[in-house]
Amino acid sequence: MTRDEIYDHLARVYLGKRQEADLQGKRRWNAWLLNNILITVIIFAGAFYGLTAFLTKQSPWQSRIIFSLHNELVRMDYDFNQDFSPVKSFALSIPRMDASRYKNVQFAIRAKDGGTPGIIKIVLVNQKGETASYYIQGMDASWQEYSIPLEEFRQITDWTHLRDISFVLESWNVEQKKGVILIDNICFSS
Repeated sequence: MTRDEIYDHLARVYLGKRQEADLQGKRRWNAWLLNNILITVIIFAGAFYGLTAFLTKQSPWQSRIIFSLHNELVRMDYDFNQDFSPVKSFALSIPRMDASRYKNVQFAIRAKDGGTPGIIKIVLVNQKGETASYYIQGMDASWQEYSIPLEEFRQITDWTHLRDISFVLESWNVEQKKGVILIDNICFSS
């Protein structure tokens, strides 16, 4: 074997191994690059789909739009044995809003401390002075949630400017003449 043949043989052995190591490194680099591109495409596709779904589809909560009137617990004490007034009421002013967008007035109510009036009147008044009422019967010491359709308040023709909502107890219409009523989560909903 001549010197040139030995050098060629060593170069082939040396360069061949180096080329094989370079080829494995390139294969790993290509696999890593392919994985990253695939993951990036999946992330962008998911984000694009989520964004378009959010912008084009209606929200499942859209059918339950709520306009809250009062978020705190309201306590209404009454004592028709001591009061000379035959009516006890709690009125809540309604801010300027268009109630025609809503379908119900909702609230939770219960009697407290043994005084169960049994019947309470809900009164809505608009800016024109139109007044409509609705009676709730069977109120007792347990929480009861009510959702009264606005169409039950037939005397009101203009729902664009409601003035107030009142909860009224009438002395001739209650079972017990003394007690406490708790009202919570007063709102309009659709």
